[in-house]
Amino acid sequence: MNSFSGKVALVTGGARRLGRAIALALAEAGADIMIHYHQSAQDAQQTLSDLRALGIAADAVQGDLSNTSECERVIDTTLARWGRLDILVNNSGIWGPTPVGQTTAERWDELVNTNLRGTYFVTQRAAPALRAASGAVINIADVGVTRPWPDHAPYLASKGGVVALTYALARDLAPQVRVNAIAPGAVLLPDHGTAKQAESAARSTLLKRLGRPEDIGAAACFLAAADYITGVILPVDGGHLLA
Repeated sequence: MNSFSGKVALVTGGARRLGRAIALALAEAGADIMIHYHQSAQDAQQTLSDLRALGIAADAVQGDLSNTSECERVIDTTLARWGRLDILVNNSGIWGPTPVGQTTAERWDELVNTNLRGTYFVTQRAAPALRAASGAVINIADVGVTRPWPDHAPYLASKGGVVALTYALARDLAPQVRVNAIAPGAVLLPDHGTAKQAESAARSTLLKRLGRPEDIGAAACFLAAADYITGVILPVDGGHLLA
């Protein structure tokens, strides 16, 4: 069902991992897609090829979203390409261990600026177009905000900020724009994750298995289409928060 036919979606960090899955899911539902990437140029070209094979229009834009002017340029490029924006998915983000006592101010700034500041300034620039389209914003948070794991405090603080930002922007952009977030659980391990880590992550859920990137794509499509839902943080975690 092409429920998003005629609509345009921008997925930041859309070249790989969860961003790629979200972009493909929205494209399968009929949306034209702009994917943003920072350093994953080769992955972006492969994702573009896969998107276009679905019969929709797709393009890519590069940018460092820790830089406010780059946030604005990504939105301006999207609007120049299509003249509208209906769905904004703020997926771009970085993470990594930062043990207390070993965290530098530079690493703190890198995590917070990319994950939180970038989300805000991309959305701010997109707000007029989203209002005109009665559009939707979908942020990517993390279940670790509620059940934190060790040695990731700055990352989790940035994602906690994304949760607060979701609530605040849902109020500020209402009634024209809906703003929600997805909080993924054990869906994708780090690129160099081990089988032992995968087993441990699966055991931490009620369903006793890992999720799939497609689960996040399906959640994004649901929130993009759910006309009477705003200000919600949707866990997609296999029951991790209850386990």
